[in-house]
Amino acid sequence: MSLRVSVLDQSPIADGSTGGEALQRTIDLARRAEALGYHRYWVAEHHGTPMLAGAAPEILIGAIAAATTRLRVGSGGVMLPHYSPLKVAEVFSLLSALHPGRIDLGLGRAAGTDPLTTFALQRDRRQAAPDDFPQQLAELLAYLYDRFPAGHRFARLAALPGGAHRPEPWLLGSSPQSGLWAAEIGLPYAFADFINPEGADYARRYRDTFVPSGVRAAPEVIVCVSAICAETDDEAERLAASGRMAFALLHQGELIPVPPVEKALRFLAARESCEGPRAPRRRRAVIGSPATVRRGLEAVAAEYGADELMIVTITYDHEARCRSYALIAEAFGRAPAR
Repeated sequence: MSLRVSVLDQSPIADGSTGGEALQRTIDLARRAEALGYHRYWVAEHHGTPMLAGAAPEILIGAIAAATTRLRVGSGGVMLPHYSPLKVAEVFSLLSALHPGRIDLGLGRAAGTDPLTTFALQRDRRQAAPDDFPQQLAELLAYLYDRFPAGHRFARLAALPGGAHRPEPWLLGSSPQSGLWAAEIGLPYAFADFINPEGADYARRYRDTFVPSGVRAAPEVIVCVSAICAETDDEAERLAASGRMAFALLHQGELIPVPPVEKALRFLAARESCEGPRAPRRRRAVIGSPATVRRGLEAVAAEYGADELMIVTITYDHEARCRSYALIAEAFGRAPAR
């Protein structure tokens, strides 16, 4: 089977634009991704940041699925600790009934934001929420697959609004623990290499210890990689300056929208002139021309033994981001770039 190629969209907000415009650009990019032959399109969940507009993936998923016809559409992911498992099950059951066979439910343990915003998202603020993700996940899967024991007090709630239609669940992660859970309960696994580029051993351990389940008979791995593609290596590196500036300031506690390229280049040059050359970046990004990016992405996929590549791209200019995905699709033999 050939390597599948998919999209993770964080709905970046460019400096000078609005969150609403970023969300409309997400819909536009999804339509283009479908025409370019991408397999699935996931949207992220982030809160309390001026850089990313996707605070409610379930709403974006409905809009994207309605605007497309073939793409699998899903969450990358729903941050389960913020929610009731029943509410998540109901929402994604409903989406699956509206768009049968196309909805994915990627589930994450991370907060997707800072501690203060995490606390603000809690319904009960008398104390910090418990760290009970495995129990939440088990309850959610019991709703989706009607797995409650006879006589369980929640058993009747497994009659979800979508009936026989259900989403395809995935467990997301950037640490060893998520892979262990995914293997133990037999879920497919999506690893965020763009957050932690040292996950190949976690993916290998997941495959080696996978226990077949009613969800999956065999292990399946997506690796999500940051990539920017342009006609030349130099142009791609230039476009990448915007994200580098935004993440550099993020690490200093300053949140900004995605800056214009020229502004970012000036910032990076000034920083290097004051601080000297930077140490190699921990975050991995594959940046360059179509040939360069294909080689880089295939190397990452081989490192993970991945069945699927998922690509996340942040640029200041929407057309540059769309062009990047078009060039990558062409490089992988999908629809020709337009």
